[in-house]
Amino acid sequence: MTLENIRRVPAVGVLAERELGGFLAIAALVGVGVGLGAAALVLLLEAMEHLLGPALDALFAPEEHGLLSWSRAWIFLTVPAGLLVSWWVVRRYSPEVAGDGVPQAISALVVHGGRMRARVAPLKLLTTALTVGSGGSAGREGPIVQIGGAVGSVVSKRFGLGEDQVRSLVAAGAGAGVGAAFNAPIAGMLFALEVILSSFAPRHMSAIVIASVAAAITSQSIVGTDLALQAGTYQLGSPAELLAYTGLALIVVVLGYFFLNFLDGVEKRAQRSDRSWGWRRPVGFGLIVAALIFLEPQLFGTGQAFTNTLLLNEQVTAITGSGGGLWWTLMLLAVGKAVATSFTVASGGSGGAFMPSLFMGATLGSGFARLVDPVWFGSTPLQPGAFAVVGMAAMFAVVGRAPLTAILIVFEVTGARDYGLIVPLMLASTLATFLAERFHKDSVYTQALRRMGVVIRRSGSVDILDTVDVGTVMAPVRVRLAPEQSVADAESLMHAHRSHGLPVVQDDRLVGVVTLSDIARAVDSAKQSVAAVMTSRPVTVTPSTPVSVALERMAAMGVGRLPVVEESDPGRLVGMFRREEAVRAYHEALSSTTDAELHRMRLAQRTDPGAGYYDFRVPPGSMADNRSVREVTWPEGSTLVSVRRGREVLIPTGDTVLLPGDVVTAFGTGASRRLMIDRLNAGAEEPTAEIELGEVLTMGDDGSEE
Repeated sequence: MTLENIRRVPAVGVLAERELGGFLAIAALVGVGVGLGAAALVLLLEAMEHLLGPALDALFAPEEHGLLSWSRAWIFLTVPAGLLVSWWVVRRYSPEVAGDGVPQAISALVVHGGRMRARVAPLKLLTTALTVGSGGSAGREGPIVQIGGAVGSVVSKRFGLGEDQVRSLVAAGAGAGVGAAFNAPIAGMLFALEVILSSFAPRHMSAIVIASVAAAITSQSIVGTDLALQAGTYQLGSPAELLAYTGLALIVVVLGYFFLNFLDGVEKRAQRSDRSWGWRRPVGFGLIVAALIFLEPQLFGTGQAFTNTLLLNEQVTAITGSGGGLWWTLMLLAVGKAVATSFTVASGGSGGAFMPSLFMGATLGSGFARLVDPVWFGSTPLQPGAFAVVGMAAMFAVVGRAPLTAILIVFEVTGARDYGLIVPLMLASTLATFLAERFHKDSVYTQALRRMGVVIRRSGSVDILDTVDVGTVMAPVRVRLAPEQSVADAESLMHAHRSHGLPVVQDDRLVGVVTLSDIARAVDSAKQSVAAVMTSRPVTVTPSTPVSVALERMAAMGVGRLPVVEESDPGRLVGMFRREEAVRAYHEALSSTTDAELHRMRLAQRTDPGAGYYDFRVPPGSMADNRSVREVTWPEGSTLVSVRRGREVLIPTGDTVLLPGDVVTAFGTGASRRLMIDRLNAGAEEPTAEIELGEVLTMGDDGSEE
């Protein structure tokens, strides 16, 4: 990141023109805030565990109470109750805190320029504690990502930073959330770049690194320095084991495909029936999750403790009916986690899919090793712990489509100290990602974005529309609607002004947007008001937003216009950006790019080591004799400066006619000078174009040399 990047977008606040160190100090402040938020969530979950106390001990001690002990029946109360209260908080106060948290952070970046409401952080803390603490099968990492993004957004707004800086700090806060959750700042940084931004742009990297480190240090100082996950030291026994790891990757893809499709199906069904189900959704889904936990207690909550058991290759005795931990029980446990997590996330509460995917990968890997080992032909036995580590990384590569982050997990998140499994990790994660892309294009995050109506389009090339801001091409607001106007009035105004959408303004504040599609859905256009059909809290841009970003938001939301609001006051409408403005912006950018290229070429001429001023004479009968400047094909790399004719000095234009004997001064490279002389002498009556060193150039009134 450079100072020019920070100044690229005008900012309203006092930090707009300060040096890079000031911006990184703000990134550190964001990291501290995220670390505090992560620690608060951990402490809240620990408090929930303390409240449950003896009940949890009974839940995880099946050998004392039998396979289906009624001492676990309390989960049929706590899980539905936790999901119900979480759903109510979401519905009543902040719909954006529902679900995983990672898709919501990405949506805030792509659609809203990084703006997130301040209430998101505390409400996400509360709803996640209720969902996971009561027994819901979900992780805390996704919610911490959203909390971190909200902290970055609020801090950015407080210091009045421009949109590009806001995007950096929101991504930094999100990455810092992962760093704080796992005490792994490098993994947090890579997660932010690979998943949140899908970009490794250097201008974002500095802030993300600073925030991730600050968050990890802050959370460590409060909740301890132990890593969230730990693994033993494993080595690749023999090259033949790579065949087994390849087989594991194939099975991981199958389970990942099932999980992604099952979760998507449950979420879509829940969305379609949301109004008719109401509170019945969290209660019903909660009872399903409770029944699964009743059958297998390891599905309770995040499953982190059991994952650690598998990674350390400890004796598995805590699985109901498993004895020594049979392979089929472990694999069924992975499937059960996929189902329980799907119903938990789709309940309308708050919980992530990060830790559940690691749980599924670890159980599947350990179970696969136990299945294959008795018939394995290699010289060394297969290690279930090693396969748990590789399976964990491969599963997150499939579910999150982040193979780099998945590979890094084993080195930082699990505390591995060597590279013994680097080849199996790279093989399994890359192969799993490759195959998953062929069967299911979306990750768990992008499919959630699709359900929200947001389609992310990534491009690896530089867009010339990055060079034009919305404020340069936006149109003034000529027509606006009031919320109390009828839908029929809105339709008439749209037809009169040939517009497909109009902003809705009340008390000089933007409150919504109405489009023709909204009007088409109206039941009674004569009686219904604009407020009843408009899209409230519409997607907006600011004058400093690059046109490329505005077009990305339009494409993501499938709209043809965006309101332009003031930098310092998101409610004040200052213009409209439509497809027509996008076309104008393209032509302006193309013109600017051409001008910049010409300037670059001239600058290259001036700075060329062999460039300089030189003189030449127009020989009689040459290609320049009695021709205008524009008619002559001059060599590339040369620029005409002046024409001396007798005692007169002319500044040449395209219409200047050159005469025999004119002495022309040009600027160019040595190669262009040589080419100029050769062209002028070719076909001339006498080859006199070249002016020798020391030759007299001053001419008398009659044109004779003096």
